[in-house]
Amino acid sequence: MAFDLIRRARDAANLNQAELAKLAKTSRPTLSAYEHGQKSPTMTTAQRIIEAAGFELAIEPRIRFELHTTTRGRPFHVPDHLPRLSAPAALAKVRLPLHLDWSDRGRVFDLSDRRQRTRVYAIVLREGTPADLIEYIDGVLLVDLWEDLVLPREIREAWTPLIRGGNG
Repeated sequence: MAFDLIRRARDAANLNQAELAKLAKTSRPTLSAYEHGQKSPTMTTAQRIIEAAGFELAIEPRIRFELHTTTRGRPFHVPDHLPRLSAPAALAKVRLPLHLDWSDRGRVFDLSDRRQRTRVYAIVLREGTPADLIEYIDGVLLVDLWEDLVLPREIREAWTPLIRGGNG
């Protein structure tokens, strides 16, 4: 798991392996071995590398999902608490995967635009998997958009306690 965190931190910092290795005071081959799961860093080493990339190693609560079904038999998922995104991810330009946006393939949505974000959130709440919800939905922005979302009654009813409770 540390290999994935180190690689994700490096990618997010837009650094190559040599640059991060220098910042973290380790060698590029060692960093590569960590990223490919060939070696396991200690927690202290993983923390040092992640911090050198400009991030913190932190513990976050795991989001658990409950599977629901509409009266028409369509499945949808509701988390036990609202997911949060970093500001850049919450306001990014995104291209939804085919299973979410099959009717408008390749369209890029600008999440910094409220109307486009409303469209994406409605799609993801109706069609999304738990991974999609974590990737595209920010709980604070969802609460802000809640009254504007056009959703099937069952989805709205299942999500409303979470929205009203402000969990997130």
